[in-house]
Amino acid sequence: MTAVHTNSHYTSKNMKKYITAAFTLLAALNVSAQTIAPFGTVIKPTDGNIKIIGRTENSNPERPVFTFPGVQIRTGFNGTSLKMMAKPKSGYFMASIDGCEAFKVCFNSENDSVISLAAGLPKGTHQAMVMYVNEGYERLPEFRGFIVDKGESLAPVQNLPERTIEFIGNSITCGYGVEASDKMYHFMDETSNHYYTYAARTARNLNALHLVVARSGIGVYRNYNGPRTGDKINMNTEYTHTLLYNEKYQWDFSRFTPQVVCINLGTNDTSTDGADPKLLLNGYRNLYKQVRNHYANAKIVLLSGSMMGGESLELAKSSMNKVVEEAHKSGDNEVYRFDITPQDGSLGYGADWHPSYAQHEVMANELTAYLKNLMNW
Repeated sequence: MTAVHTNSHYTSKNMKKYITAAFTLLAALNVSAQTIAPFGTVIKPTDGNIKIIGRTENSNPERPVFTFPGVQIRTGFNGTSLKMMAKPKSGYFMASIDGCEAFKVCFNSENDSVISLAAGLPKGTHQAMVMYVNEGYERLPEFRGFIVDKGESLAPVQNLPERTIEFIGNSITCGYGVEASDKMYHFMDETSNHYYTYAARTARNLNALHLVVARSGIGVYRNYNGPRTGDKINMNTEYTHTLLYNEKYQWDFSRFTPQVVCINLGTNDTSTDGADPKLLLNGYRNLYKQVRNHYANAKIVLLSGSMMGGESLELAKSSMNKVVEEAHKSGDNEVYRFDITPQDGSLGYGADWHPSYAQHEVMANELTAYLKNLMNW
C-alpha cells in the first residue's frame, strides 16, 4: 500500500489562514469530515441560486453526475451554516467560504452523504464555492444539494467571473500526484488535486471561470504506452462526451462558451517509444478542428507540457507548430502556441514524476502572464 504524504506548504498555509472565531472548517487538515445528520432546510440542485460550471449530466436534475475534475458548484446562502450533500464515495472536493482559503472535504465512505462546510458564521449572507478535484469516471460522483439553517434559503451568487477558459489535457491538468511529496509514490485520489494545478491556478489568477476536459494517460491519438497505430479511445473520441467513456451523453457546447481554449496534450503520445509523427499530427489537427467547430470565436492555444523533453518534446512541438501554420493559412489567425518550461527536478516532483505543487505554481505564473497579454485581461 502506498502511503499518503501531504504537501507541507499548502497544509501550513491552510492552518495559518485566518478563520473567524465562529467559523469551523472541518477538513482543513486533509482529513475526512464526519457525516452530519441532515437537519435544517434542504436545498435541491435545481434551486436557481446554484450555479454549476463544468460538464454535468442532468437526466435527474436533482442528482447531476460528473466525471471530469474541476466541476464547480457556486451559491450564496443565508444564515450561519452550510452543509453539502453528495453521493457516498463521490471523492474529494475543495471548498471556500466567503473567499477564504480553500480546504478539502471528502465523501469517501458508504455513509458520507452530508458534510459540513461551515458552522457558526455571523448571521447574514455568505458565498460558497465547491470544486470537484478528482477524476470521477469510476466513482460517478453526484451533487445532491445543500442544507442551510432551518428557515433560511440560498442567495444569488455574487461576482461570478465573466472571463471563461477551457482546459483540455491529461494527468498534468487533472492534478495527478500534486499533493505527493516524492516521485516514488504512485497514483492515489488522496494526493491528486485539480485545485492546485496550473490550470485552476491560472483561472484564479485571471479571475476566470474554467471548464476541464482531462484524463490521466490520454493523448490526442495514442494514450500512454499505446500502440504506434494509436488507441481507439483518445481525446479526439472523448472530447464531445459529457461523461468520460460514455457515448450516450453528448455535451451541449452552448452550456459553456470559453473565450480561450488551452490544449495541453502530447505528453502521453510521445513519452514512450513508438509515436508515429504523421498520426500525431493528424491527432492534433483533428482536435483543433473539433474545438474550432464548437467555438467559432475562441482563441485556441496549443501548449507543450512540463513533463516533455528531448525528442518527444520536439516531436510534439513540430506537430503543434504545423497545426498553427495550417490554421493561419486557412484564415484562422486565432490559433497560438505556448511552451511551458520543462521541469528539471529543482522544485521536486509529485507522484510518478508528475509536476509538484511548486512546479504547478511556476507553470501557472507563466501561463497567466501569457494569457493576460493574449486576452488583454
